[in-house]
Amino acid sequence: MQLIDLLILLLASVANLSIGLLSYLKNYRNLTHKLFGLLTVSLVGWTSANYFSLASHDASTIFLAVRLILLFVVLQNTFFFLFVSAYPGNLVHLKPKVIWVYTAFSALVLAFGAWPGFFSDYKVTATSISPQASPLIGLFILHTLVSIGGGIGRLLHRYTHSLGLARNRFKFLLFASSVLLLLAPLTSFVLPVVFDIKAFIPLAPIYTLVFAVIIAYSMVKHQLLDFRSLVAKALAYFLSIGFVGLVSSVLVFSIFSLILDARTVDIKLRIAYLLVAILIGFSFQPIKHFFDRLSNRFFFRDAYDPQQFLDQLNQIFVSNIELEALLEASSKVINDNLKAGFCTFLINATAYDPVRLIGDPKIFDASLPDALNKLTPRLHTKVAITDYLEKDQAELKKLLAGNNIAVLVRLVTTLDYELKGIGYLALGTKKSGNLYSKQDSQLLDIIANGLVIAAENALRFEEIEKFNITLQDKVDVATNRLQKSNDKLQALDETKDEFISMASHQLRTPLTSVKGYLSMVLEGDAGEITEMQRKLLDQAFVSSQRMVYLIADLLNVSRLRTGKFVIEPVPTNLAEVIEGEVKQLRDTAKSRGLTLTYDKPKTFPVVSLDETKIRQVIMNFMDNAIYYTPSGGHIKVELKDTGKTIEFTVQDDGMGVPPHERHHLFTKFYRAENAKKARPDGTGLGLFMSKKVIIAQKGTLIFHSEEGKGSTFGFSFEKARILPATQGSRL
Repeated sequence: MQLIDLLILLLASVANLSIGLLSYLKNYRNLTHKLFGLLTVSLVGWTSANYFSLASHDASTIFLAVRLILLFVVLQNTFFFLFVSAYPGNLVHLKPKVIWVYTAFSALVLAFGAWPGFFSDYKVTATSISPQASPLIGLFILHTLVSIGGGIGRLLHRYTHSLGLARNRFKFLLFASSVLLLLAPLTSFVLPVVFDIKAFIPLAPIYTLVFAVIIAYSMVKHQLLDFRSLVAKALAYFLSIGFVGLVSSVLVFSIFSLILDARTVDIKLRIAYLLVAILIGFSFQPIKHFFDRLSNRFFFRDAYDPQQFLDQLNQIFVSNIELEALLEASSKVINDNLKAGFCTFLINATAYDPVRLIGDPKIFDASLPDALNKLTPRLHTKVAITDYLEKDQAELKKLLAGNNIAVLVRLVTTLDYELKGIGYLALGTKKSGNLYSKQDSQLLDIIANGLVIAAENALRFEEIEKFNITLQDKVDVATNRLQKSNDKLQALDETKDEFISMASHQLRTPLTSVKGYLSMVLEGDAGEITEMQRKLLDQAFVSSQRMVYLIADLLNVSRLRTGKFVIEPVPTNLAEVIEGEVKQLRDTAKSRGLTLTYDKPKTFPVVSLDETKIRQVIMNFMDNAIYYTPSGGHIKVELKDTGKTIEFTVQDDGMGVPPHERHHLFTKFYRAENAKKARPDGTGLGLFMSKKVIIAQKGTLIFHSEEGKGSTFGFSFEKARILPATQGSRL
């Protein structure tokens, strides 16, 4: 019976140590893996001490073993509580204060267990040895209740608040822990110490073996601690070693039986071992490769080469421009590699097509994409594995599970999570029954990026193709509408020009009379007038002159359209023309709080220009400067003869012209926004006509402006072009 107990102990110890070592080697930096490794070591220490307490016949040895049992139980309980509090991350999910208090309490209990101990003495009878509990046993019991109760309580809480794969992991952890940490204290401590029942003490290694088996099963089936690949490699290695050891033993035994005799034992034995060693050297690697493949088939029946998988899809992406062909081919490659039950693309409706289901088989209702569009924007991830969805995604999980979708891949761009994207890729459960792994999820995320680009290109190509079919009809319809609109606009424009021309002619005659009578009164033909009357009449005369210019602009606009706009150059003393306009506007400038200056050149050549029209240009430039310069500003009028050119400029420090409006400034009826606010009654014709007059006489506009700092308007003529012999021109 003792031999059987020893074999069970060895089997359980090897199983626990192997699992703990594999966990540690998988990720020795992760706290969860470290704590699980320490937990398995403490389990082995506990069961080993337990065995020696039963196998020994020496009272002092038994007493020492019992004390070691409780020390290992303290370690075991501590590592268990910290392990379940950290799983599956790298931090203990407790408040720092709680961690410090629990760790200090555990260290204190462990120290008391080492000395003076939870048992103060032992009693030897004819049939048994009974340890005598010390008062410190209460600390041990309290620590055990806190650790086991708190740990299992945390597992229960996380089990009830998790879904899918995570729930299955916590279920197996909870079951394994309950078997070990509830039954073991009962049979190894409560029954022997309280009731002196020791018959169940040998069961301790069985509990740890059951714990190891459940944990190992969960590791493989539900990826607990995520080291299935390491298990597969270890299994292949141990199988290889075992096979080679068996073969070598058989060979050595055979050779020994056939060729060895008593006289040549040493020489022939050496030769036999040499031959076996050479054979093993040549055969180990092929044998190991064989068992690698065998273990991979068991653990990774649905394995694939990620690079080859991506290469196949990339080839499809670059060789297909039609959406149906692209997605059908992609569906086949994805299905062949992932071995899913189905692989279907759900493409959202476009301007030309309704919802489309592409792939094999097409098993979904066409309304499914709309339902997914309402639920998936909150995911903030491209790849959603149904089993991994948390409680806040219960509605989406129910929808996916109801349609047997194991994985949903959103075909969206990286920054487009809140929108519906172009559609979805739906995958069924794997044919092998295995769950989708982290590698599958990462690879599908990469594939989704390529699919989105390729599908969007295909959709654009599809849209262009379908648009080209109806393009000519749309162009014809649009052209017809445009022609009708253009005819209406032309008719309206002609009507407007006719009205402007008629109104201008009708206004010109009475305005000429008004201006003439005002001039006569100012010159004294109607008798003496007072200073105040003169001032008022001057203002009326200036306003009538401005009205004359406005009417002239309107008539010139009409003449431009009909081709009757004529430049009539005459010898013009430009310096005196400017002086006359300055005199007319000086009082207006003064009334607005502005300083208007003009330094008339002492000598200036007579030039050949259309005096009436150039006077109108000069008037427009100065008039604008007065109206768009705030009180206190300065306006400088300047005329220069540079030798090759003559230049006229009006410079102000007014509001200026915004940069984005400068290129529109000289177009018909256009006014800048700030100008509209300053002078609502403007027409937008002054600068337009000024430009036409200057260009018609082969001149160049001068214009500089800075918003908020002022503007400069003017013109420049080459002297050679405006000699008195210059002929009239027609625009």
